[in-house]
Amino acid sequence: MRFGVLGTGWVGKAIATKLIEVGHEVRLGSRHTDSPVVAQWVKENGDRASGGTLAEAAEFAEIVFNCSAGLGTMEALEAAGANNLADKIIIDLANPVIASGRIEPPTLDIANIDSLGERIQRRYPASRVVKTLNTINFNVMVNPDLVPGDHVVFVSGDDQDAKDQTAAILGEFGWPADRIVDLGDITTARGVEMYIGLFSRLFLKYRHVNFNITIVKDPDAVPILSPDS
Repeated sequence: MRFGVLGTGWVGKAIATKLIEVGHEVRLGSRHTDSPVVAQWVKENGDRASGGTLAEAAEFAEIVFNCSAGLGTMEALEAAGANNLADKIIIDLANPVIASGRIEPPTLDIANIDSLGERIQRRYPASRVVKTLNTINFNVMVNPDLVPGDHVVFVSGDDQDAKDQTAAILGEFGWPADRIVDLGDITTARGVEMYIGLFSRLFLKYRHVNFNITIVKDPDAVPILSPDS
């Protein structure tokens, strides 16, 4: 399968490299035409790796990963081009964090009654947006065995087929199906984006980022909400 990865930071390179490792073709997209970061990544990753602009990466792809910085995501997707994104799954990993340059709890540009995932879906209605992997560090995203135990990853999105395809990709990354938690439609991206505040506090406490969430349930609990609640 052909993937376009938008963003050349730690997250983008980790995702792009993992996709190559599991057998896919990947074009890593940058805002800059002749990015030395992209050139080096292509050199290191063989014949199935290529680089280009954001638009070229999106055009090449069957599925697009948004690994851009959250505050720049809408601009990055605009550069990628609506026509290049139409009828494709956009797997969104970004958090709309206002960076201060200091190690402190972050502030979100979007929260509570909206989310970045929702904004992307509204702006690109011909695309199918799935929010996932934004609750964990990039190294755990592509190597969940770094953290012991049955920790989980979440998916949010309006289109079930898009979520199923995303779950299959997560499986290739090493996430078992029973540890992929489908939260529901794209509005559920609000909760996982707001988790970044707690994530940052845990980072400050433990001084590393190799941790994640485990959900422990009472196996005998009786549901108190209907499935449609």
